[in-house]
Amino acid sequence: MNAEQILASDEFRRCVAFHGHVCPGLSMGYRAAKVAMERLKEIRAEDEELVAIVETDACSADAVQVLTGCTFGKGNFIFKDYGKMALTLLSRGTGRGVRVALRAGVFAPDKRHMALLQKVADGAADDREAKEFGELHLRRSRELLEMPEEELFAVEPVQMVLPARAAIEPSEPCARCGEPTMRSKLETYKGQRVCRGCKAVDMSFAEL
Repeated sequence: MNAEQILASDEFRRCVAFHGHVCPGLSMGYRAAKVAMERLKEIRAEDEELVAIVETDACSADAVQVLTGCTFGKGNFIFKDYGKMALTLLSRGTGRGVRVALRAGVFAPDKRHMALLQKVADGAADDREAKEFGELHLRRSRELLEMPEEELFAVEPVQMVLPARAAIEPSEPCARCGEPTMRSKLETYKGQRVCRGCKAVDMSFAEL
């Protein structure tokens, strides 16, 4: 499909509805998720049939959640804060996995686009600049949607131990704040079973 066909497709529209707008990052995530699922011959997960590991919390991660069905709520969407546009998708059914990573230098920043992006983010862009930014944003998105897969991504099979399925366990009150907390997330701190939030606050005051 060409860019216009992808932009008009139900799959991409669902990604846009979830994320809020069309952008290059969302387009990258869409392409990466499609490549990974095609390589594994998988369909969207209804439960925990797939596990997705993303290495950025930027826009691309939203498209991955929509297309793969891997979400934070299901426990099969894992974020590693590496700052990379990379997706690892694993199948519980077959044990197979694949990592899809953006190739170096294939999507070099456009100086005008980045300058306008900063002005829009700062609320300093006038109407003309905002319009120009929108046009550049869409143009860059189209470029990504049409770029040949082999030029855009490095794709390689991976073998790794699948993470455990999402745990369902009772909650217990934190000894400090009293809020119900997953039992496995409570930590013994100064002789009490406390949540990580209370522990972090206490430790931060201790450092002052």
